[in-house]
Amino acid sequence: MERFYVNLPDKDLAYFPEGTEHFDDYVAAVGWAQDFARLNRELMMANVVNAIRGVMPKPFAADVEAVNCHHNYVQREHHFGHNVLVTRKGAVAAWPGQMGIIPGSMGARSFIVRGKGEPQAFCSCSHGAGRVMSRTEAKRRFTVADQIQATQGVECRKDKEVIDEIPMAYKDIDAVMRAQADLVEIVHTLKQVVCVKG
Repeated sequence: MERFYVNLPDKDLAYFPEGTEHFDDYVAAVGWAQDFARLNRELMMANVVNAIRGVMPKPFAADVEAVNCHHNYVQREHHFGHNVLVTRKGAVAAWPGQMGIIPGSMGARSFIVRGKGEPQAFCSCSHGAGRVMSRTEAKRRFTVADQIQATQGVECRKDKEVIDEIPMAYKDIDAVMRAQADLVEIVHTLKQVVCVKG
């Protein structure tokens, strides 16, 4: 920032001005990481389908649309007459007709949604329930017994290392979905039966 004669009240507010070497390097690196993450999700989905085929006695086809959406990313977009970089932290894109995934907690439902393209929200919606307490607070407040009770009927880890993911550490996903009814429509509701963490 000093190189560009920008005086900041706090050095943690530093940023890369667009058009500079470091800005371009950062955008290229972020793009690479997002491409890597997308491909990783595609490979995981293919491996899950192949694993299921290996244990299911009846052959099946998995040729419907696979919903693959970034969570926590930056992207160049056009909004309100300007080309901008949109950072979606805790959010996913919800362009008109775009499919997305909004997960609940380990013990709650998740949703497949279709975007409504609300311009005031930069064509975005939440990417999940969101936390109501920090991971540290959840670990302080809850026990393994609480975790076991809260995730009854869900095959998942139930040990002290995942107490920070206990459902009570998150907002009520149904309330979150009601609050963003103008951003997305619910296409499918999924009930957790298996949750893999770590």
